[in-house]
Amino acid sequence: MSQTPRSASSGGSARAWRDALVTVVAGFAAMIAVAAAGLACAGAGDLPEGAFPHVLAAVVVMAAGGTVEVSGDAGLLAGADASLSVLPLSVSLAGALAAGYCFLRPLHNRAVAGPPELLGRAVPLVVLWLLALTGAAALARQDFGISTGDSTLGVIGELLDSAPKVGFRADVPATLLFGLVWILGLLLIALLVSRRAPLPAGLVRFHTAVRPAAFATTLLLLAYVAIGVVVGLVVAATQGDAGRTLAVVLLGLPNLVWIALTLGFGGAWEARVEGAFGLPMPPLLDEVLRDADGGPVDVASFAARDPRAWWLVVVAAVLLLATGVLAAVRSPAHVRPWQHALHLGAALALATLAVCLLSRVQAQYGLSLLGIGEVDALGGEVLLDPVLWRTVGLGLLWGAVAGFLGGLLARPLHRRGRVDEPAAVRRG
Repeated sequence: MSQTPRSASSGGSARAWRDALVTVVAGFAAMIAVAAAGLACAGAGDLPEGAFPHVLAAVVVMAAGGTVEVSGDAGLLAGADASLSVLPLSVSLAGALAAGYCFLRPLHNRAVAGPPELLGRAVPLVVLWLLALTGAAALARQDFGISTGDSTLGVIGELLDSAPKVGFRADVPATLLFGLVWILGLLLIALLVSRRAPLPAGLVRFHTAVRPAAFATTLLLLAYVAIGVVVGLVVAATQGDAGRTLAVVLLGLPNLVWIALTLGFGGAWEARVEGAFGLPMPPLLDEVLRDADGGPVDVASFAARDPRAWWLVVVAAVLLLATGVLAAVRSPAHVRPWQHALHLGAALALATLAVCLLSRVQAQYGLSLLGIGEVDALGGEVLLDPVLWRTVGLGLLWGAVAGFLGGLLARPLHRRGRVDEPAAVRRG
């Protein structure tokens, strides 16, 4: 019995560092693989001056919460302003799933763990993660020229030695700060979602209120991604330009489908689009966002052009109800419907807030952004910001309704005497 705490306590031990190294390698390998495939499909493999590895590093840095500064320069001819604030959520999700699974796997052996043990697991992981992120940030810098062809602008540029250039580099301090928030948030979510992961004894009593709703909400977001993958593959196979459609799937699919979730339950986004998208977008989305001109866009805006957009409401209603039932089934049978409403309402509101913060896009460019897309004009802007209070408030409301109805529908599904909670709670 005296050896058990020593073996379980992994702070600073070789085993904790080994597990942390496996987690970091798995997370970054997943992000690199998905980002490389997406960039290749987007045409970034043809970038000049050997820029592809640097672009790949920049995408991985952004996916891990880092900051990449984009700058443009047209020499004496003109300035080329550029800025970029977007999270490639397909890459982020791949890294989060891989790292989260590897972090939780060694812990799936008991219901309770002391804070020193969890801290001992987390600290090596955070240290190694930030070291890997620092390496990626050091590689994420490049300057290269943009060809203007045989146009008059190109001729003048050559005469004045003002060939347009675009460059980017990671902001290392900001990258480490936001990367720290990213990895700590991932570890917290992993512990909240997994019912088999241990918790400190003082927090086990919150299992019933937090974990079933957190798990069901996470599964809702993953269900939207799965649906988006199927739709993306069908579009790639049937409507041509498969490579660039796959680039959207591999780089920014959650950005689109999670926004679709918020639109489905009544949320709104302010949008402005000028110039060309860096990646292909559905024609309906392109038209609605361009017409918005900075105003709010909701499901009615899409339905005015195509009534089939109302299916977003139907899909959201069905999946949210299923989420409520799942959360209730994973909860103890004694939990009342109004408690399910409170738990799922809070979980969906927090998830909606995260989606709003992670899916926003702000890109202003004078020439090009990371070599993705062709430059048909020397200017453009893409802006997509949530109407925060409306969207989060409706997420809270829909979550509460789904939780209440799910609690009612799940009553016949509970087995007699079955209580879905940790052994430590049942004993206590």
